[in-house]
Amino acid sequence: MSTLRVALVQLHGCPTKKENITNAITQIRLAKERGARLIILPECFNSPYSTAEFARNAEEIPRGETSVALARVAAETGVYLVGGTYPEREGTKLYNTCPVFGPKGELLCKYRKMHLFDIDIPGRCTFRESAALTAGDQLATFTIGSLKIGLGICWDKRFAELTACYRQLGCDMMIFPSAFDTYTGPLHWDLLGRARALDNQMFVALVSPARDETAGYVAYGYSLLSDPWGRVLCRAKEVQETVFADIDLKMCEEIKQQIPVLRQKRTDLYELKAKQ
Repeated sequence: MSTLRVALVQLHGCPTKKENITNAITQIRLAKERGARLIILPECFNSPYSTAEFARNAEEIPRGETSVALARVAAETGVYLVGGTYPEREGTKLYNTCPVFGPKGELLCKYRKMHLFDIDIPGRCTFRESAALTAGDQLATFTIGSLKIGLGICWDKRFAELTACYRQLGCDMMIFPSAFDTYTGPLHWDLLGRARALDNQMFVALVSPARDETAGYVAYGYSLLSDPWGRVLCRAKEVQETVFADIDLKMCEEIKQQIPVLRQKRTDLYELKAKQ
């Protein structure tokens, strides 16, 4: 396998959880028909992005309704499916969780959002995930052939150290299901995706919900995939759509040889290390 076709599925919100799941499954099947082997859904795709809605739509992973449906369609289509995120319930705690299902429908891993979205820009955007959610404390990776992939969620990509830790683990790709707001989106969305890719010489995918101006929280849209040079390979618009990129799996190793910054780090003077 020298290339991998990746599909970024930007979904609009539907009135009910069941409708959101049905819409996602339809788009996953269509992406498979166009040759995608890795399919990625957006953050909080099965429910409104709202602290008031998280508990009502939360479920156990992998036994809940959304998980069962995603596992089934992954097995049906034989793809690697990154299930965006949806609220996970474990005991009395709620998490914003990204599950990954393999081509046999198996749960490969799950990642719980580590840095919660607490923001206060007066008159622009105020949101406090920590009012309803618990922060995760574990990194999560999976592999497709020789490609090792790390997971983060939205706000996590603002923390350069996290992506750098995944690079230390040997990841050549990062996936961030993300629902950026429409104020910071135009300012930081492309910049953060391209910067994380360039700094770590890896592919970076950011997958957003489609924009809905009538929603309580309006997502930015513009899902994108950046290559290790910091170039955008594909980008969605604001509406529901799926965009594709065929990524060259040799590129990361070639760039590491051509621009050897990763092995030139002065570990005698500074060092970054994951604690878990």
